[in-house]
Amino acid sequence: MKAAGGLIRSIRAVLVPLLALFALTGEAPSRPPAPPGENREAATARRLSALRRDPLRLRAFLREMPKGGDLHNHLSGAIYAESYLRWAAEDQLCVATATMTIVACNGTPGQMSAGDVLQNAALYNQAIDAMSMRNWNPALNGHDHFFAAFARFGPVSSKLAEMLAEVTTRAASEHVSYLELMLTPDSGPAAIGRSTGWDPDLAQLRRRLLEAGLKDTVIRRVRERLDTAESRQRELLRCGTPAADPGCAVTVRYVAQVGRAAPREVVFAQMLAWFELAGAEPRVVSLNLVQPEDDPTALRDFTLQMTMMDVLHRQYPRVPIALHAGELAEGLVPPEALRFHVRQSVQMGHAVRIGHGTSMMYEDRPMDLLQELAARNVLVEVALSSHEQILSGKGRPHPLPLLLAHHVPVALVTDDMGVSRSTHTGEFVKAVEDHGLDYITLKRMVRNSIEHAFADTVTKKKLRLELENALAAFEQQQAMAAPRPGRTRQ
Repeated sequence: MKAAGGLIRSIRAVLVPLLALFALTGEAPSRPPAPPGENREAATARRLSALRRDPLRLRAFLREMPKGGDLHNHLSGAIYAESYLRWAAEDQLCVATATMTIVACNGTPGQMSAGDVLQNAALYNQAIDAMSMRNWNPALNGHDHFFAAFARFGPVSSKLAEMLAEVTTRAASEHVSYLELMLTPDSGPAAIGRSTGWDPDLAQLRRRLLEAGLKDTVIRRVRERLDTAESRQRELLRCGTPAADPGCAVTVRYVAQVGRAAPREVVFAQMLAWFELAGAEPRVVSLNLVQPEDDPTALRDFTLQMTMMDVLHRQYPRVPIALHAGELAEGLVPPEALRFHVRQSVQMGHAVRIGHGTSMMYEDRPMDLLQELAARNVLVEVALSSHEQILSGKGRPHPLPLLLAHHVPVALVTDDMGVSRSTHTGEFVKAVEDHGLDYITLKRMVRNSIEHAFADTVTKKKLRLELENALAAFEQQQAMAAPRPGRTRQ
């Protein structure tokens, strides 16, 4: 009896404090912390493994995971159609209902004020579907619908302050700390390029463009535009006040876009302007070629454009280069176009980051190409949602497993999350569900996104420190919930 009484008293000594804690907090006591010697990273990895077949909990886990930077994000494509329609209404624009395109109101039959579209549920939903991939039938041509969406919201895609506020707020909510946003900083270079004309002597053409005032005019206008937009963004997010939006803490840099489907004199003028700009304005860190890689002009001039990059890189060697390359698929273009785009972008275009690269295994000597990318430490920006939508990629093998197996640096990116109707978290979910990636691999990708960022040294050091602190806090939290080795989750 004495032994039984002692046991009861021991149990009571443990239970009473726990019950008292429950009564005070209304919550059951959490799982005790991991033993001091247990690796929190390993515990977090087990946590992800346990959630792999639990879609809702997996998404919740990945939403909270620190994601570092999004290095491949087209600003105009990152905005959701609902925002564009709301801004169109605020600016008293119209919608051409036949094509669901935002236009200036001019009394043309078939136009309806954007404000009225917002009040008409059927038209409102049709407009969103036309401006994005929402409700798109995967059996149809996603490529054309995707790229056509951008023309439908063109008149309101210049609201830079509002766009910055939206993307930074969303990034902060998904634990993204750094954004490199692609945009066209100024339209001046295209006009100067057309008026100057073409000259196959690229050194001479560069001199003529600079003499035409390309550099000074562009740099001044871009600085003024960014200053105005960022000031207004801070107002919209209440930065510097007690009610500041978390988006205020997201670091933003810009990558200037060159339209690869434009005439060659315009392409060169834009390249030159953005090289000059990136060397003078620290917020603009690089340049990139945009527009469909399969466009007839882009295909015809691909090697010429890489030659332009080669010539200008020698003049501006300190400006890092990121290039879209290999955003193609078998059958989309003739086989010859699949054989060299990634390799030329690295060897001639001097790209240290490649966007997409999904067709690289169709290139000449693809295994050698993988080895070269790894040896050169060229990062591949992997955009899973847009690959699926533009290139019917759900059924096409993605080179991601081969990139990882050959130690090519990889980072997950969103590309055009507004048009794709995706999120930062959604890209991580796809990586786990479609490609079986584990926590350690995801964490390496997150670190890559900061290591391969084009931010200056001081900013990158700050971003690294913030990321490591965030990862440590996340792993500590997840280790509390992770199943212990040898036990299964109940």
